[in-house]
Amino acid sequence: MLDALLQFVGRRLRRAGISCPPRRGGKLRYLTPGRFRMTDPIAAWHDLLDRRDASALGALLADDVIFHSPVVHTPQRGKAVTTMYLTAAFSVFANETFRYVREVIGARDAVLEFVTEIDGITVNGVDMIHWNDDGRITDFKVMVRPLKGITVVHQRMAAMLEAMQRA
Repeated sequence: MLDALLQFVGRRLRRAGISCPPRRGGKLRYLTPGRFRMTDPIAAWHDLLDRRDASALGALLADDVIFHSPVVHTPQRGKAVTTMYLTAAFSVFANETFRYVREVIGARDAVLEFVTEIDGITVNGVDMIHWNDDGRITDFKVMVRPLKGITVVHQRMAAMLEAMQRA
């Protein structure tokens, strides 16, 4: 019912000459007021994931960004450490099974629910993202379930981060 309503509203907005963000992966993006911005960090994030290219993370992250890992107790502060964690996450999470299944996007915040399979374990989680007026991400929090998923993510991320530090 909600999808039908959103499709109807989208058609009406297009008729009025207002562009709407596209559907991703067959799912509608749930929008809130203020979503239409010149700078769209969520579209940029999706582009990075679609290309499996972490090299442009520096342009997307604010210098004072904070990263909240699902397995590390303390928040990780700064662009360098956040880039390191997100680059490792690209290798661990962003495989051929990774997909966002729901998105709730506001003026400066988004919650993106994802599903992927890692080592035969279905992992479900959310990326909670906040950005500043310049469209740069200032806070990135990842939450993962179930416990088996957290365990496999912890193991794979630890191995990836260790390999990155040796390189």
